[in-house]
Amino acid sequence: MTPFDSMRAQRLQSLVCRRDLLKIGPLAISASVLPSLMTGSVRAEIAVAPTAKAKSIIFLWMAGGVTHIDSLDPKPEAPEQIRGTLNAIPTAMPGVFFSEACPNLARVAKDLALVRSFSHDSDDHLLSQVYTLSGRKVTQAQLFTEPNIGSIVQYLLGSRNGMPGYIAVPGITRPGPPPHNLFVGGWLGNQYAPFCIGGQPEQPDFTVGEKEDDPSPRAAEDLNPPELRFPQEVTIGRLQRRSQLRSSLEDSLREVERTGALPAMEGHYGGALKLLMAPQVRNAFDVTAESTQTRDDYGRTKIGGRCLLARRLVEAGARFVMVDYGYDADYGNLWDIHNVREQKFPHVSEMVMRGYNVAGMDKAFAALVTDLKQRGLLETTMVVYLTEFGRTPKINSLGGRDHWGKCGSMFFAGAGIQTGQVVGTTDPHAAYPLTRPFGPADIAATMYQGLGIEPESRVPDRLGRPVPVLDHGEAIAEVLA
Repeated sequence: MTPFDSMRAQRLQSLVCRRDLLKIGPLAISASVLPSLMTGSVRAEIAVAPTAKAKSIIFLWMAGGVTHIDSLDPKPEAPEQIRGTLNAIPTAMPGVFFSEACPNLARVAKDLALVRSFSHDSDDHLLSQVYTLSGRKVTQAQLFTEPNIGSIVQYLLGSRNGMPGYIAVPGITRPGPPPHNLFVGGWLGNQYAPFCIGGQPEQPDFTVGEKEDDPSPRAAEDLNPPELRFPQEVTIGRLQRRSQLRSSLEDSLREVERTGALPAMEGHYGGALKLLMAPQVRNAFDVTAESTQTRDDYGRTKIGGRCLLARRLVEAGARFVMVDYGYDADYGNLWDIHNVREQKFPHVSEMVMRGYNVAGMDKAFAALVTDLKQRGLLETTMVVYLTEFGRTPKINSLGGRDHWGKCGSMFFAGAGIQTGQVVGTTDPHAAYPLTRPFGPADIAATMYQGLGIEPESRVPDRLGRPVPVLDHGEAIAEVLA
């Protein structure tokens, strides 16, 4: 920061005392609060095709690389060094088998369009995660330049029913080391980063801290965003009066907008204020309002609670909700099952049966699809499960599997999807697709098309230059209804 910038920042600080900002709470200063509550309606009229079949998307993003062989593409005829010790079980789709770690998804298989030929050319976590989050191939120098898929959706379609345009539940994954925040607005601007309900993670580096050998899968998370909690002794009336602080800050915010974080702040304050004063929005984040049976159906796990909240948010009108699960302070990088000594993981065939690993994912995902269907929401909600890559066919000497971008599994469900089918096949070791491979850009294009957004359309970056929604990839015609 130059001396001139520093002087401007001091002027900003002098506008309002620290005590007043603290009384307002995190809503005034959080860089994670929704910026798009007052934008998008005009863009939506222009950008959305009348053929759009999905009103919302739930993006089940499992960062770390979920093993496909031990979940949705088992190979029971392969040697044990490939298949592990798990059995393959039949699904509701005749002739289709899942791993025994996925009995719940097996029962709802007719509601899925399973893609077994997911493939791309990178085994690197960071490059592959940015690719799956944005649909764009990047270099190490571009990890933060490309907007997430949800950011594009937020920019083009904006808010609905007062809900954030792009919500990350909880949005605390920080792959590394060192920790990287890949939930970004990129060239759209910081204001289009997701509303991360977890705020800033208390422990952003998942590699730090002692882990139990066999931690309990049961975990109660507080998923109520801190931005939506009233500071003590602040009523709605007082909050409305305090909103006048925003007008006092605007001029100075503009003066220091070149710092990067502050331009987003200008819009974030108004968004947070609007959220706080909308009871139906605040209530949507309260999973404790659900019945005991419903919470048990999803599982009293972190992934279960996050999937349940995603349903509540879509039900309340949220347009794009990402369920973020994979890097965890209690479990480490639970999908990255190399089984190095520091991880304290058992053999992969045992690990996936744990309630916080594939078995927990299976329970939560199946409950989500079933719940959406029973409530009539699956007809308007596209559900997409994706991880950055699969795992090596051969189990390593430590009993784990390593990175494998060449092959993996994912699925679609819900609005605009032709379900009850498997798209793509793999070789006898699930090492390579035998049919046309589909990469992250194709997955992104399918999501955009479901929402009625043409991937070839252009959106302006921060300098006003037209940039395509996607620079490559095509919607997967086989899965579209």
